Amino acid sequence: MFRLFILPVLLLPGILSAQKDILREAAAAYQSGDLAASIRLYREFLADHPAAAEIRSNLGAALVANGKFDEAIEEYQAALKGLPSNPHVRMNLALAYYKVGHLPEAVQDLEALHEMQPLEVKPALLLADCLLQTGQPQKAADLLAPLQEEYPDDRAVIYLLGMALLKQNRAEDAQTMLDRILRDGESAEAAFLLGQSEFIRQNPIAAASDLKRAVDLNPNLPGAHSLYGQALRLVGKQDEAKEQFHEELRVNPYDFVANTEESMLLKQNGELDQALVHVARALQVRPGDPGVLYQRASIYMLQGHTDEARQELEELIRRYPEFTEAHFALAAVYYKLKRKADGDRERAQARRVQDEAQKRLEKASKRPQ
Repeated sequence: MFRLFILPVLLLPGILSAQKDILREAAAAYQSGDLAASIRLYREFLADHPAAAEIRSNLGAALVANGKFDEAIEEYQAALKGLPSNPHVRMNLALAYYKVGHLPEAVQDLEALHEMQPLEVKPALLLADCLLQTGQPQKAADLLAPLQEEYPDDRAVIYLLGMALLKQNRAEDAQTMLDRILRDGESAEAAFLLGQSEFIRQNPIAAASDLKRAVDLNPNLPGAHSLYGQALRLVGKQDEAKEQFHEELRVNPYDFVANTEESMLLKQNGELDQALVHVARALQVRPGDPGVLYQRASIYMLQGHTDEARQELEELIRRYPEFTEAHFALAAVYYKLKRKADGDRERAQARRVQDEAQKRLEKASKRPQ
């Protein structure tokens, strides 16, 4: 959907004829798919011209195409120092971050790019996708609403705006977007939105039916397998749900839900090291997610890494003081470390949090409807 940009070498003054030949060969090698040669030639040029930001960006594009994302990110970062206002370099850097699941970092560059080009569709769509994946649907909707007015027939804008509205439980507004997609006939995107709508309405049977149609129509639609897996799990089809989470990870190795689910399954099977791999991927997308941080602490406990679990849980309750399960888990860790007084304190705190939550629930239930 989004392509990388190769910057023209004509931007570089004072290059000798032989050096221009190297750059032409590097660009031709990139276009022909000989990425190893392209990378080698760009690096050969940069050995003599380390400040050539345009060429660093081109090297980054070749490295991304060759699957060397970490190296590409370094090159794009260096290129941005010389070309801080170049939208192509910033877009390429954001795409590289996106490819390796560093979505918060991608968001930073895409927000800067959107500020420079507020009505440019491609970076806005990628930014909206990142915001949705990182659990920020309100920001995604706010971003897409002006674009939808500017490009009323752009299906990608309509689709992502519909997703953002659904994730905010704004069913009526989302239905307007869905109706516009359905006007063009059946599609994977329309089936996905229908499934998402039913899932939010807590109707997993209908959601599973719509989501099955979505993945049948487009097996590579991001997020569809993940949501289908959640619906299947709710109707008791655990094995089929597990297959869908695996399929989602094939489509997008950094899908937050699929990685979280996979980590729990692996933990149950005692494959703790592999479970931590998926925890780490989930945290790349949502670094501060309390549920995933709690999952990591629980794995540390099972591994016998008691002090690491203690540090994780202490930080977790500092940031989320009403996280009851974290208080109970920290109490268990303190008891294991022979810190009875601390364990008693945490257990008492957990019960206080539980009691306060129960009181709030009872108070809410007594309010007139």
